[in-house]
Amino acid sequence: MKWGIIATWRMALEGVSQAAKELEQGVNAGDALEHAIRVVEDNPRYRSVGYGGLPNEHGIVELDAAFMDGDHFDIGAVAAIQDVKNPISAARKLSSNQFNRFLVGQGATAFAQKAGLERINMLTDEARTIWQKRLEEMKNSDLSPYDGHDTVGVVCLDLMESMTAGTSSSGLFMKKSGRVGDSPLSGSGFYVDSEIGGATATGLGEDLLKGCLCYEIVRLMGEGMTPQEAADRAVYRFHDKLVRKKGKAGAMSLICMNKHGEWGVATNVEFPFVVATEEEGPTVYIANKGAGHSTMIERATREQIEKCE
Repeated sequence: MKWGIIATWRMALEGVSQAAKELEQGVNAGDALEHAIRVVEDNPRYRSVGYGGLPNEHGIVELDAAFMDGDHFDIGAVAAIQDVKNPISAARKLSSNQFNRFLVGQGATAFAQKAGLERINMLTDEARTIWQKRLEEMKNSDLSPYDGHDTVGVVCLDLMESMTAGTSSSGLFMKKSGRVGDSPLSGSGFYVDSEIGGATATGLGEDLLKGCLCYEIVRLMGEGMTPQEAADRAVYRFHDKLVRKKGKAGAMSLICMNKHGEWGVATNVEFPFVVATEEEGPTVYIANKGAGHSTMIERATREQIEKCE
């Protein structure tokens, strides 16, 4: 039997490294995924996820997260949750409910408190300073207020052949209060079926939620495509369609893994991601859009990894 885990961005390396050790020892895919994402959420260096995430236009950190169990299709999600240290844990707890599995705003925050999850002020001094600086820049120039949409997304396969998918994000920097992107939306930000595989997305949520690309990648894998073939087909066809219809396509990067631990990635920007399987230890790769509907993938150098930090 095989295990594997794939995650978006260099920031996931430490969490993936921890999860890889757990998966090798037989920990289930739900626990390993939750632990991997919590490591990212807890690190204030990462300004697009969890503690230290950049705030909305009013200086409030609103967080989105989702969890899906590929064995039973149990899904839990939160959006615009505040003052909760680990939104992924709130999402996972919701996935076991019969009803009320997707909560937003005050309802999500209240649920997390009642469930005993740690509550802290998620706005760090550094994030507040960056927000105040951006306000001044907007007053003195035509600078766009929006920046930052690096969701951490993870797909996980354990030795029992169970699979999970999860996401966590603070969303666009300076977003409107209550804005929600693709990250907590099933089919757009994540999807997993243990009989086939799973996928998660990162990028501009306003464009990603138009395509349900995570579901499409899993569907294509179910029809016999390799993960790389499915990712290339879904992402680049949709990228081209957006360009035809709107004149441009926002950043979008998707990762996927099938039930055999094989993985694939497609992107329209330079995109670092992390993979660990029983065949290779935690490894950072860099993906770029290639010629036609293809993806160029190379192992990241030490210099590239440091640049991504």
